[in-house]
Amino acid sequence: MNVKFLNPFVESAFEVLQAEAGVQSTRGDLGLEKEPYITEDVTVIISLVGRVDGNVFYSMPQQTAIQLVSRVMGEPLEKFDVLAQSGIAELGNVITGRASVKLAAAGYEATISPPTLLLGRGATISTLDFPRLIVPMQGEWGQITIHLALREGANQSFSAGSNPVAPQKKF
Repeated sequence: MNVKFLNPFVESAFEVLQAEAGVQSTRGDLGLEKEPYITEDVTVIISLVGRVDGNVFYSMPQQTAIQLVSRVMGEPLEKFDVLAQSGIAELGNVITGRASVKLAAAGYEATISPPTLLLGRGATISTLDFPRLIVPMQGEWGQITIHLALREGANQSFSAGSNPVAPQKKF
């Protein structure tokens, strides 16, 4: 994985957690993982396509998700209900959106997918031939681990109304 893809995500996570949840964070030691990812209680999954291709996972214990959404909403939540689920998915979406803006400024434009939320510990997700850079972040609110399975994609971008399908060959 290109290390240039790391900083936009780390910076964005720090900025968004501070701005949206009012929390300070510290980063733990980086790691590289080639084995499949085993999910924690809550995993937000977002894909990128463009000059950067791959997936980003934001994994955390359920209590961390409840803490963060409670801080964003300004009121304590007791359960990880639909509102809390939507809130944590949107937090991952905002971090990834901000990171994609930073990537684009560095010449790596990418489109992000809507977030997918995977609930439950112990599921296995393979990123196939994409090794994952592991970025743990923690604070008094708990811990989030960012998994970056990204690589440089094709040098193309699609605009609204463009047709991403290659022209058909005539035989």
